[in-house]
Amino acid sequence: MQNIKEGRSRPSFLSPVLARVFGQATPGAGSPAILLLLITPGLVIVAAFFLIPMALVAMRVADGPDGWATYFVILTNGRYFASLVQTLVMSAGVTFCALVLCGICGLFLVRNRFAGRNMITALLTLPLSFPGTVVGFMVIMLAGRQGAIGSMTNALFDEKLVFAYNISGLFIGYLYFSIPRVILAVMASAQKLDPQLEEAARSLGAPTWRVVKDVILPGLMPGLISSGAICFATAMGAFGTAFTLATDIDVLPMVIYTEFTRNANVAVAASLSIALGAMTWAFLASVRYFAGNSGDVAARGGA
Repeated sequence: MQNIKEGRSRPSFLSPVLARVFGQATPGAGSPAILLLLITPGLVIVAAFFLIPMALVAMRVADGPDGWATYFVILTNGRYFASLVQTLVMSAGVTFCALVLCGICGLFLVRNRFAGRNMITALLTLPLSFPGTVVGFMVIMLAGRQGAIGSMTNALFDEKLVFAYNISGLFIGYLYFSIPRVILAVMASAQKLDPQLEEAARSLGAPTWRVVKDVILPGLMPGLISSGAICFATAMGAFGTAFTLATDIDVLPMVIYTEFTRNANVAVAASLSIALGAMTWAFLASVRYFAGNSGDVAARGGA
């Protein structure tokens, strides 16, 4: 009753827990019991969906005829190494094209207001709702044997142009799939740019290319780095689009699928899976490190 009269309430057990979650500094919030309670759900999820499955996959490598040496098969076998190189080149190409296209388009959409702008933005983000199989089917409808491009080239040149079932079709599918993820991040970064910085640079006589290089690009860099990393990692491990287009496209996810299902070569499939996951993780970790170190550089360049 005394606490009610004075406008105070007794602290409950959840108070330090909520304070720890939402960042409020409260005495007792850092006790080991509360920290263990908060971290347990994350540990369970990581163990159940990552650590245990990855450990089981890694152990299957030893069941192969070459034992643990199977991990080096991606470097010693010509087909596997070629698929790795092709996957890396295609993922890097998709990332570069997506960053260039979405950088220009996203900056334009943020800085200009016109009829149909919201519709264009919605169409550019529409692929977010499509799974990889639907994207592959759309590529077939565009550049397949009965696709629109083949019909037009057949009518104009009496010869069909078909490229949906090779690496070119897969490139277009991955690019289409990556555009929404990049353009949303670019538009978010573009909205934070200060137009006064550009006006100041131009008033000092800086040409347009210098304004882009020293003001606009540093301001967009956080969005470009984060979205580019997601785009590259997605292209490295994407499977649905490649499976829809053809099963003989030599990218690493398709090679893993072929070795596991058609050839029953579980050890090689497991080693390739570990290699793919390790390379993608290493790339993302490097990007996070670079992005953390380049934050101050971007801020100084934007200023």
